[in-house]
Amino acid sequence: MTSQLFQDLLVPGIPLAEKVVRTLAVYVFLLVGLRLAGKRELGQLNPFDLVVLLLLSNTVQNAIIGNDNSLVGGVVGATTLLMANWIVVRFLFSHPRVSRWLEGDPDLLIEHGKVHEERLRRELITQDELEAAARRQGFGGLDAVETCRLEVGGVLTFIERAPTADERRHRELVEQLTEIGTTQGALLQRMSALESRA
Repeated sequence: MTSQLFQDLLVPGIPLAEKVVRTLAVYVFLLVGLRLAGKRELGQLNPFDLVVLLLLSNTVQNAIIGNDNSLVGGVVGATTLLMANWIVVRFLFSHPRVSRWLEGDPDLLIEHGKVHEERLRRELITQDELEAAARRQGFGGLDAVETCRLEVGGVLTFIERAPTADERRHRELVEQLTEIGTTQGALLQRMSALESRA
């Protein structure tokens, strides 16, 4: 029984070379597939995107492991993935043009406070999804956003719109009125305290 256990753990069910080839093939397929699917899939803007990524990982798992459930096979597959990714990342770092071609460029979805509807359509992002992403990052709405970039990794980056001169003056006046109200309240308390003593 113990020898069977060790054999199941340590003896791969398929040749190690096949395990490496399967893993590399799936890695390359996923790189190309996710690039073609667009930045939206990586950004997980809604539950459907998350479901697709989860199911995708489960689907390609069988392509990687084949008829092998051994510990050694799993370690070889994981090591192959980590090494392939290490090589690709370093290559892309050293070759920015290739990196830009593979990963694409960031896309401005909001520029100078104006939403680019055609870019939203191209990236398959709805106005509601964009607004929800802005709220998740602490914005009250898109009117407070100067710029929104869809980064190459699928992340939406928002930059706050600078207030206009009128908005700044309004905020200053509100702060001054609040300060006057606080001072007035303190004076009224002092006056009532003095009146009660008299």
